[in-house]
Amino acid sequence: MLKQNRRTFLKSVSASVAAGMAFKFEEKALLAQPKSVTTVQQDQKNIKMPNGKLKDLNISRLICGGNLISGFAHSRDLIYVSPLLKHYFTDEKVMETLALCEDYGINTAILRLDNDTLRILNKYWHQNNGKIQWIAQCKLPSSDWKSDILRAINNGAYACYLHGGVAESLLGTPQQDMLAKAVQLIKDHGVIAGIAGHQIEVPMFVEKEGIEVDFYMKTLNAKNYWSAGPTPRHDSVWAETPEKTIEFMANVTKPWIAYKVLGAGAIHPQEGFHYAFENGADFICVGMFDFQIREDASLAETILNSSLARKRPWRA
Repeated sequence: MLKQNRRTFLKSVSASVAAGMAFKFEEKALLAQPKSVTTVQQDQKNIKMPNGKLKDLNISRLICGGNLISGFAHSRDLIYVSPLLKHYFTDEKVMETLALCEDYGINTAILRLDNDTLRILNKYWHQNNGKIQWIAQCKLPSSDWKSDILRAINNGAYACYLHGGVAESLLGTPQQDMLAKAVQLIKDHGVIAGIAGHQIEVPMFVEKEGIEVDFYMKTLNAKNYWSAGPTPRHDSVWAETPEKTIEFMANVTKPWIAYKVLGAGAIHPQEGFHYAFENGADFICVGMFDFQIREDASLAETILNSSLARKRPWRA
């Protein structure tokens, strides 16, 4: 009878511990909501989003990311999230989201190059009189490596950059000279040119080779959330070496747009925005639902107007 009681007791303790651990994650998410709601007390007329420049283009330091709008979610092992996003972000909802960005001083969006994006942007610009500036994410199709870049430029992109995964796949191969060719093609058409990378080796290579990009996109977050590992690598890390990134980018004079600053939704914007701006980013690219825009804009404005302990000078 005693052994049975002990066994029952141990099982109940184990269950309580497991429930407690699970509750910590849930509790953290729930407790973040009241905090974030009370943080935002301003209406759109009082939010003045600080801006920087990519060459002569005036860019809000908070940029709207396009993964959510395009239905691409780094959702770890949840297989329903991307289809859910595609159902939520109808054409009308995307345009509503872009309009809200403009209302709160976010004047630029980084969006994929695909038929849906082109259709919606064309409608937003020409039918809704939208003014959002499009920075286009481009790949290098094997059938015609110029096609993405030229299509983006011909459809009104203000700037183009080479997709981070593409840039990484070219490093150390005989085709790595395509990085310079892609940048030159963009610049030959009078458009602002950039290169992205999840790995710090991308900007390291570009700087070493003297490729004249106008800006970099490089991931940055503190990698301090549970699914970040350390090993094996989990989905949505994308900032494997933040300290190395901060150290290298400190001496880079080109403007830097940081992305994945929230670890695909695992980091509260208050923490993620502050970390990115304080550690050298000139701009941050953040995927936002329509109901998050007001809060994110207010947080960005507050953080940017605070006393940031930046070691890297503003480069834009």
